[in-house]
Amino acid sequence: MDEEGDSTSLGDVPIPVNKRVFVGASAGVIAIIVWAFADTDGADRVIGSVVTWVADELGWFYIALVVSVLLFVLWTAFSRVGGVKLGPDHSKPVYNIFSWTAMLFAAGIGIDLMFFSVAEPVTQWMQPPTGTGQTVESTRQAVVWTLFHYGLIGWGLYALVGMSLAYFAYRYNKPLSLRSALQPIFGDRVNGLLGDSVDIAALLGAIFGLATSLGIGVAQLNVGLDDLFGIAQSHWAQAGLIAVAVAIAIASAVSGVDKGVKRLSEINVIIAIGLLLFILIAGSTTYLMNGLVQNIGDFASRFPGMALDTFAYEDTGEWKATWTLFFWAWWIAWAPFVGLFLARISRGRTIRQFVLGTLTVPFAFILIWISVFGNSALEVARRDEGFASTAVETPEKAFYALLHEYPAAPLLVVVATFTGLLFYITSADSGALVMAHFSSHISDNESDGARWVRIFWALATGLLTMAMLLIGGITTLQNATVIMGLPFAVVVALMMLGLFRALRAEGHWVASRREAITHALSHRASGGTALNWRQRVERLVRYPDRNDVARFSESVVRPALADVADELVRSGMDAVVGSAHVDAFDLDSHHLDVDLGGRTFHYQIYPTRHPTPVFGRTPDVRDKFYRLEVFTAQGSEGFDVYGLTKAQISSNVLDHYERHLHYLEGANSAAATVSGEQTVDWSADFEEEMLAVEAGAQAGHTDQTDETAPAGPGKEDA
Repeated sequence: MDEEGDSTSLGDVPIPVNKRVFVGASAGVIAIIVWAFADTDGADRVIGSVVTWVADELGWFYIALVVSVLLFVLWTAFSRVGGVKLGPDHSKPVYNIFSWTAMLFAAGIGIDLMFFSVAEPVTQWMQPPTGTGQTVESTRQAVVWTLFHYGLIGWGLYALVGMSLAYFAYRYNKPLSLRSALQPIFGDRVNGLLGDSVDIAALLGAIFGLATSLGIGVAQLNVGLDDLFGIAQSHWAQAGLIAVAVAIAIASAVSGVDKGVKRLSEINVIIAIGLLLFILIAGSTTYLMNGLVQNIGDFASRFPGMALDTFAYEDTGEWKATWTLFFWAWWIAWAPFVGLFLARISRGRTIRQFVLGTLTVPFAFILIWISVFGNSALEVARRDEGFASTAVETPEKAFYALLHEYPAAPLLVVVATFTGLLFYITSADSGALVMAHFSSHISDNESDGARWVRIFWALATGLLTMAMLLIGGITTLQNATVIMGLPFAVVVALMMLGLFRALRAEGHWVASRREAITHALSHRASGGTALNWRQRVERLVRYPDRNDVARFSESVVRPALADVADELVRSGMDAVVGSAHVDAFDLDSHHLDVDLGGRTFHYQIYPTRHPTPVFGRTPDVRDKFYRLEVFTAQGSEGFDVYGLTKAQISSNVLDHYERHLHYLEGANSAAATVSGEQTVDWSADFEEEMLAVEAGAQAGHTDQTDETAPAGPGKEDA
């Protein structure tokens, strides 16, 4: 049992609960709920005062942070580390490009998008931050402000958190936790109180962000039920909706059957696209297409100035806090949810693929959705003052009011209500799962927290949503999100710094691979170690079976590693040769480890099995053949040593050893530059974790099947 958690087993495997995180976060949430129910007016007054202070004093921090995050993730995509994989070097994407982009697409929509795609453009047209409302200029600004608040900056935050989680979890087998990204800064202290504080900040921000989305959703769904069944808008109706949604979310979270939720999400996407196409075709198609093209141009030209606009020279009243700061805090609060989802589906992708996919695929849909619905709403608002007033004063009614402007309105209302309800349920379900994950000690990155923890967070979210609606409705939820997002905003800044340090070290590894000379497989003479032409022909036409590989491994591979180790030991180095049995193939892998003052050099030759190529086959060729691939701590090097001599294998070991020394020299030099002292290595602890050979890498690479190989320290690649 962990000293900071107890083991709760509601299935076959006990799930340890992190007591400090669970108690700290739940106590904070429960206290706020009790306060809200006990002193409604006082809670509303205090929240309003605090959000005013945050907007006046720290608005610049939110704005500077989110812009810095966007620039950082773009740097990771286009720098030399963009080719680094979110997983070991040999890992392949779990999902094909179509499935992956479809899931990114699904992650980009929700009931809040339905809400703001109509309400915000009309509100910005009526009450722009600067200038006069209801003019041509305010019309052009209206959709662009909505795109700005829902666009690239928010997805940049998701990309940062998702990339950090995936990089440390899948490339270096760290826990799929926010604290892993802080280890390059704080070392092992993240495993104690410091890391728990980070998770508490994330949970508090996340539950308020989720409650805001659910509050917006339930207010809008109540309008739909009133429209369809005459269920009047009231706190009682909203409480009933929350109870139904939370009950369904609990059933889904407890069952653990995510395929149903996944299918529901896919259905939602299809329905949403159908609704979008209907509005585009049934409405003023030419006007909407002209608006889409102009919105793209306006957004591209105005984005840089809008991103850094703090309104230092203008009095915008409450506008900045109500809109821009709310959205940035909301995106920050949601980042752990969406980031965890993006990390789980992106193993094996390169950083460049991940960042560009995350920034472009969802935003492309959001851009089209907001442009079509926003311009449709503006078209109605410019000729119908009543509709415009409704969108500003009761924004939850705006979406349904727009649908009533089109043929088959009753059917559209049914479709919109059904879609919104599904979005609401899946948001509550995923929120409970993620909050349970962050409040538990989970060693397996594919597992979820205990069922009772999931149930607790689903109930807490529902109660918090109801409490905030009772205090002051959607406005209070927005204000609370701005406040509670602030602590996690600090965590986001630290995560960015931690990932930067880790990728800086990774960059030196990439450089060392490029600069070091690989002699063993070169086509020119190299002290008798290069492949001769007969060896090369043999390697091209021979497909060895298991017995061939077993004999070669014992007679050539292990002696070659032992020779190098003996020579290193005679030179005063701490070198060890070891073996591990691969049960799936009934073969042994062999490795050489050299302790370089805490930063271990690891060279492993591991058997893998592959389908025999169909070209050039003869009838007696087997269906499967085996390779002896070279692995380092970063994954497979992608080449086979079968058929080489002991001298050639020894030479290849030394090539990798030389490359490792290049890497350490570059990393230490960079560390000294950062610290300002030649004797200080800020990244020593982290590099030790990155490069040390885990027990799983030395002895735990088992259960391999066709076309599989060890996926890094202690992991396997499916």
